[in-house]
Amino acid sequence: MIQRSVIKGFSKFSKEQKIDTIASFLTSSDEVKTIIKSFWHSDPSVQTLFDEFSENTLTNYFMPYGIAPNVNINGYMYMVPMVIEESSVIAAASKSAKFWAPNGGFKSEVISTTKVGQVHFIWHGDIARLRENFSILTQILLERSSSITANMEKRGGGVVGMEIIDKTHELEGYYQLEVKFETVDSMGANFINSCLEEYATGLKSFVNESGLFEETGLIVIMSILSNYTPECLVKTWVECDISAFENIDENLSAEEFAWKFEKAVQIATVDVFRATTHNKGIFNGIDAVILATGNDFRAVEACGHAFASRSGKYRSLTEVEVSDNTFRYSLTMPLAIGTVGGLTSLHPMAKLSLAILGNPTARELMQIASTIGLANNFGALKSLTTKGIQVGHMKMHLYNILNVFGATEAEKKSAVEYFKKRKVTYNAVQQFVEALRSASLQ
Repeated sequence: MIQRSVIKGFSKFSKEQKIDTIASFLTSSDEVKTIIKSFWHSDPSVQTLFDEFSENTLTNYFMPYGIAPNVNINGYMYMVPMVIEESSVIAAASKSAKFWAPNGGFKSEVISTTKVGQVHFIWHGDIARLRENFSILTQILLERSSSITANMEKRGGGVVGMEIIDKTHELEGYYQLEVKFETVDSMGANFINSCLEEYATGLKSFVNESGLFEETGLIVIMSILSNYTPECLVKTWVECDISAFENIDENLSAEEFAWKFEKAVQIATVDVFRATTHNKGIFNGIDAVILATGNDFRAVEACGHAFASRSGKYRSLTEVEVSDNTFRYSLTMPLAIGTVGGLTSLHPMAKLSLAILGNPTARELMQIASTIGLANNFGALKSLTTKGIQVGHMKMHLYNILNVFGATEAEKKSAVEYFKKRKVTYNAVQQFVEALRSASLQ
């Protein structure tokens, strides 16, 4: 579809007008309208709720919602909701969870939960004098935001630190007012940004109007939270005797498997090409939990990849240690997520996900999400270092290929049986389906 002219006032159109406009650009306009409306929720009040989550909403885009059972975290067994369209991700998490449940389970701890916001400003005045008066400025700024922070402070959160960061060596006149926050069970974006905008106004007024500085002219460029939260950290790990891997693959001893697994992680630590795919496998699991609970997977991904690059080179987010007959595999990464506010409170499926998880705190959800990330990554490396990733992945992908060919339930049943001991490829499935249909015509 090519839009050949500017559409004026599209956001002000009714929902029906928007659909008619989009359909008019396509050849089968009636079919387009039918498809769009077929995904509307049957309850108009729920559909109105969904429509108001975003802008210019036409319909809903469905994603599979599944469960990974038997996830043992710190001695508690969870059934973890996951939203993802990729074949084999939930299967991999479930298999890893099943393996580790009787082998000590997953251990997880939250290291810290501090989040960061910044007021970015340009100023050519005396930074030493600003620092001399910073305690006065801090008090003024905290008073300005007191009405915003009051409820957060009652819940145990609020502002936990402020400082001036000098970035003039990178950009002339560029400074930051860096503010650190504790947002307890909320992700806290709106809270942080509201505070920062108050601080920006207060900072500008303090420098330009207080009479304390000869050089005024402070210009605020922007005030915004950072999605890089290296002090909002969770660590998750598994540990077992190497002998636990004795039957993990018929062609490898327990020691050989542990050695290959260790090398695979080391490769992801030194090679950026492998590190990218390695970490993507972690986010397969984490993103699925983040989506299921109504959190912001884009922020989580951006932060995780920045954290993976903190040494100056993009590396694996996981670490492995094999020594003294013990295997230990860990994931340490930032996860700034919440269990109250935003979609977590509004989306019916997000609320259900949290209920299935036992209505966790934000700290507990950090542990759950990171556990599923580690579980998926372990499952992927297990496959890669034994039979290869495609054996399991393509078996799970079989139904997708069959659906491309419009296979009937009977044809699907025959295909599943046929490919139990055969390699699944697109061409092999196509040939099988064509042979089935040819035989039925004879």
